[in-house]
Amino acid sequence: MKNNKMAVLDHLEELRKRIIITVSAFLLFFIAAMIYVGDIYGWLVKDLDIQLAILGPTEILWVYLMLAGIVSLAVTIPIAAGQAWLFIRPALTKREQKTTLAYIPALFILFILGIGFGYYLIFPIVLEFLLELAGDHFMTFFTTEKYFRFMLRMTLPFGILFELPAIVMFLTSLGIVNPYQLKKIRKQAYFTLIVISVLITPPDLISDVLVILPLLILYECSISLSKVVYRKKQRSVATAA
Repeated sequence: MKNNKMAVLDHLEELRKRIIITVSAFLLFFIAAMIYVGDIYGWLVKDLDIQLAILGPTEILWVYLMLAGIVSLAVTIPIAAGQAWLFIRPALTKREQKTTLAYIPALFILFILGIGFGYYLIFPIVLEFLLELAGDHFMTFFTTEKYFRFMLRMTLPFGILFELPAIVMFLTSLGIVNPYQLKKIRKQAYFTLIVISVLITPPDLISDVLVILPLLILYECSISLSKVVYRKKQRSVATAA
């Protein structure tokens, strides 16, 4: 009993260490991003046809904090994944250690791809559609906070949801999930993704469809990739036997 208690305490201490390293890295990257946040802001609005306004002195501060937070989050992802890998490494075989290590850069790449997909494809389409709805009936006036809050809703969820294939492949390689389980819960997964899409998009059908379709395709891709990993894992087990 005492040995089990010590083992649990050791695991908790190791987990605490990994969390501290991850949070420290995030804070360091956040400080670095704040130093250059003016340049980041300038790059994001350089091709904007409309002039953004601020309604109070704290509004631009919120925007800067948001931009710095997203940049630091993106850079921290591989470090967080690496710390998670180090935490579970003792429970993995040598083959599993090598296999799961490859998913760390994939998480970072997929996050950037998701952000890029939302920013360069979904965000401008939805923004243009909403502006066309206004037409000449309204004066277009955007505050900096409203504009970037809207941009955040159109980009950040894709950065997170694009991690789904890598996470599914990682869990499949560890034997936690398999493609048959993913197929079994397909209806529930579709419903969840549709709810997420409706929550993160403006209340119009076009925006919902533009977000829902990529997410459903992403889930189907995750099933296919899980199937590849699962079959490879089965062949490895059969060969070892």
